[in-house]
Amino acid sequence: MNTQTAEILDETDDVTVREEPAVQAMLDMEPAASPTGETPASDPVAETEEEDARLVPLLEGLLFAAGAPVPVARLVDALDGPDRRQVMRALELLGTRLETEGRGVRLVRVAGGYQLRTLAEHGPWIRRLLGGKPPRLSRALLETLAIIAYRQPCTKPEIEAIRGVDVDGVLSTLVERRMIRLMGRKEAPGRPILYGTTKEFLEVFSLPDLDALPPLTDLGELAEALAARHDPVSDESSAGAVEPEAAAPPAEETGGAEQPTALDG
Repeated sequence: MNTQTAEILDETDDVTVREEPAVQAMLDMEPAASPTGETPASDPVAETEEEDARLVPLLEGLLFAAGAPVPVARLVDALDGPDRRQVMRALELLGTRLETEGRGVRLVRVAGGYQLRTLAEHGPWIRRLLGGKPPRLSRALLETLAIIAYRQPCTKPEIEAIRGVDVDGVLSTLVERRMIRLMGRKEAPGRPILYGTTKEFLEVFSLPDLDALPPLTDLGELAEALAARHDPVSDESSAGAVEPEAAAPPAEETGGAEQPTALDG
């Protein structure tokens, strides 16, 4: 091999060495091909999970800002894009994260919507921070409220027949606290007012809807009084006697969940 040939070979080797990194980079940029020569499609399941995960912090912010329970329909409208199923999946993921990460709030389904609530065991510190204590319900208020919850819509005379005492003051207090509402008037002599519970009642007792009320047997003596006064015929006439113009609008969405204990005793 003469000197000129050796120099040409050396130059060729140099070119090859210099091109290798560039060629390798181009190869790395090429999409992987399937055995049939086609580029594999993206995974729809993975994409859905990513979309749900992106919704989680947004939903947490919406619920935190709202404070009160928010129905799923309102969340869907506010997000203006994801459908109801996507929002429900993201809510489930949010609830799981809050619990598994040991966060200071929980996602609760209550009063026909979803709400972020602090843990019950943190109550003493929260009261110390905010000052004061939440108003307590006396036995008279609880008994009257229980009668209305289980027999609604019902009238003052019907409540007094079960309790055996005057309930004028008790009803006024419950209305002031927005625990009960006026639902209309019964088509009976004197056209007495019909009372029913409110969304605030569901919030206070952590109920998603009235179907989640505990069974009557949990109410002790009051349950016996309610059962003794139970008259299906009277109930049907009361339910159908609400004047349309006086009746309050129906509650928003409902769901299922926690059982209250505050009605006991």
